[in-house]
Amino acid sequence: MSPRRSLLALATASVALAAALSGCAPVVSLAPAAEFANDPECAEAIVRMPDAISSYPLRQTDAQGAAAWGEPTVVLLYCGVPVPEVSELPCVPVEGIFWLREEVDAGLAYTTYGRDPAVRVVIDPDAIGPGVVLDELSTAVSYTSETGRECVDLEDTVTGR
Repeated sequence: MSPRRSLLALATASVALAAALSGCAPVVSLAPAAEFANDPECAEAIVRMPDAISSYPLRQTDAQGAAAWGEPTVVLLYCGVPVPEVSELPCVPVEGIFWLREEVDAGLAYTTYGRDPAVRVVIDPDAIGPGVVLDELSTAVSYTSETGRECVDLEDTVTGR
């Protein structure tokens, strides 16, 4: 192989390796939470989101106050959603944060209860356990203010559907 051809092959391999290592995943297109995605506490929480949840890497999004993990995406997070009032939804505590659980078309959704601004997380439970997700998000979500409201009837697990 000629030196020029060897250099070209090396350059091509270097570009391919750099692309693979940089995670050339496309930007996740999301709509921000309609209420308060621009709340300063959302910004405080978003900058503290984990770089990965389990083996799913954090992805870039095009929405303020939002985060996503995995390719394909298995976890979506929206900060600034409406703060829930008293609810009949099951409530689960994880690391001092109360979450209301509901089934949605995309899987399971968990919305913080007793926090303002509120955070909503949509999880594909076939790909990752909700308990893992909520545990790994707890530190970042703790940067939203507590309102003093707590769930009265608590579920003892976040693994069920």
